[in-house]
Amino acid sequence: MKRILLLAASLLSLSTYAADDATTSKANMAAEKPSPLASLLQQIDQYQSQEAGNNKAREQRFLRDVKAREQLLREAKAALKVEKDRAAQLKKAFDSNEQQLTEREEELRLRVGNLGEMFGVVRQTATDLNTVIDDSLTITEQPQRRAALDKLAEAKELPTIRELEDLWYTLQQEMILNGQITDYQADVIGRDGTQQARQLTRLGVFNAISEQGYFAYDSELKQLRELGRQPQGADLLADYLKTQNPVAAIALDPSRGALLNMTLESPDLAERIQQGALVGYIILTLGAVGLLIAAWRTSVLLKISSAIARQKQNMTTPSDDNPLGRVLRSWHELPKPIDVDVLEARMDEAVLRELPALERGQTIIKLFAGIAPLLGLLGTVTGMIATFQAITNFGTGDPKLMASGISQALITTVLGLIAAIPLLLAHSWVASRSKALIQLLDEQSAGLMAEALENQQQNGRS
Repeated sequence: MKRILLLAASLLSLSTYAADDATTSKANMAAEKPSPLASLLQQIDQYQSQEAGNNKAREQRFLRDVKAREQLLREAKAALKVEKDRAAQLKKAFDSNEQQLTEREEELRLRVGNLGEMFGVVRQTATDLNTVIDDSLTITEQPQRRAALDKLAEAKELPTIRELEDLWYTLQQEMILNGQITDYQADVIGRDGTQQARQLTRLGVFNAISEQGYFAYDSELKQLRELGRQPQGADLLADYLKTQNPVAAIALDPSRGALLNMTLESPDLAERIQQGALVGYIILTLGAVGLLIAAWRTSVLLKISSAIARQKQNMTTPSDDNPLGRVLRSWHELPKPIDVDVLEARMDEAVLRELPALERGQTIIKLFAGIAPLLGLLGTVTGMIATFQAITNFGTGDPKLMASGISQALITTVLGLIAAIPLLLAHSWVASRSKALIQLLDEQSAGLMAEALENQQQNGRS
């Protein structure tokens, strides 16, 4: 504001100086029109008047606000005093309650005495019994007992006499049920995952059975489920359930289902063959084809042997249904007399002509016997490759991931040996029978040559 006043004073002096030196004509023009400096001075006066009024109004409002603030301060101090008094009262009440609580806890401890130990024993017994019932077949027959045991196991106060009697009754009931064979109805999880109500027979706590077979108890689901396949001895169940005799034979799992689960995990013959995969099927196919060829050749050789035996009884009349008869016919068709060398060559030719028919199939049987172990080795190598691949992908933390490759590696070796051993025996049998027939033909041909030479010598002497 001081700067505005100084500016106004400077402008006023300047205007005065300008008015003294102005000409008469300019003075007359100024008398007719107001000066800008005069208008500015007038605006400054109005602004000062307005600012003075605003300052006065602000001072009045400030005075009013001071009084209001003083009133609020007095009210806040009064409220603070009230709250302090209330806090003091609450603290006094808290200390009093805490003292009373300590006294009551001491009184409770003195009153409880040995009941606290009994409380711990009851809770522990209820927890242990609950665990036993959870893993027992009896829960499938009477599942409602778990609620009372859960309440006792989680209780925070002393049990009542009624609850103690119920606990004793549940213990006694479980002991009795463990030794009973009872019929009851329960829900069973089928192989397709659906639940079905079944009529069952419980053999104590060992097994649950029906005419369809054994059922395994799932401790996680607290339910019975059907087995993937029934173990050996399941055929006795129907007779056991229908018999009226007080004593009957039945296969019992004393491990409460552990052996049944192991039976499921142990693969049968069909599953073992499936573990061999493609190589296993090829080995079995070769073995079967080789044995069929061996059986066919054995039957043919036996038939030839019987025909040769009949021919030996009638050497004068050769027959074309056996090798010996055909050799005899070749000998009878030779011109007489004949040179020894020519006779020997013709008889060897007749015998050699019969060899392919007698030795047919032996080579393929021997080949299959040699290929089967090699295929088993191939399956072993591929199975180990699959095992190492599983180790590479998943590590060695879970052995089940490697079980498939190891099973293939071992099963193919076993299948190769199973196929090779019978094939070797069959080849040996077929080869020995064939050699016996060939030796018989050689003996007969040698005898015929000796007879021919003897006849020629006699004719020459005569």
